[in-house]
Amino acid sequence: MQSNHTFTPSLIEAKYIKRYKRFFVDASLPNGDIITAHCANTGSMKGLLSEGASAWFMPQNDPKRKLKFSLEMIESESGALVGVNTSLPNKLVAEAIAAGDIPALTGYANLKREVKYGTEGKSRIDILLTDDNKAPCYVEVKNTTLRTGDAAQFPDAVTTRGAKHLDELMAEVDAGNRAVMFYLVQRDDCAYFSPATDIDPVYSGKLKDAALKGVEVLAYSCTVTPEEITLKTSLEVRI
Repeated sequence: MQSNHTFTPSLIEAKYIKRYKRFFVDASLPNGDIITAHCANTGSMKGLLSEGASAWFMPQNDPKRKLKFSLEMIESESGALVGVNTSLPNKLVAEAIAAGDIPALTGYANLKREVKYGTEGKSRIDILLTDDNKAPCYVEVKNTTLRTGDAAQFPDAVTTRGAKHLDELMAEVDAGNRAVMFYLVQRDDCAYFSPATDIDPVYSGKLKDAALKGVEVLAYSCTVTPEEITLKTSLEVRI
């Protein structure tokens, strides 16, 4: 399994100070300068926001951008590096499927991303797999950063949007199609995946309903370094 994302240009290390207004993170560079970076992760990032934790940022050279850095990963309370960029999982999972690194999702001739679907066509599925010889496969990808005990867990905050996605996947199963809920765990210190029932019991209950309905649930861990994030291995799913 070799699917990976290499950081180019190289990431810059700094010490995390604080997060505010959801999208802003302050950090201290080794020379003492303070930078303000964009944070794409809108979840709670529970267990990841300890002041003084090492964090890594991508320099942004776009002159139109107000913030010149983006938060990519941070050292967790357990000491593991955790990828927090929510725009990365879809790309990494799509490339892994195309490379044949996810056995459960091989055998399709075509892969498309961000395809409109649903009863009103207002939603977008992260990955759509099609083939003339089988029903289409709808794959929803969730970035997963929370660790509780030995478990990777999702969500880390209440998510009505996530529950809606499960409803849409169940509708595809009802229509005779294949549907997959894929949790990309951007850390390598978890033994299995389970829903975070204590954080969002509604979502957790709906995930159980979806699995009973026939929505397949997959979870994969990643090896995370300041140089790259690499798909590692499948995790047992306990729902």
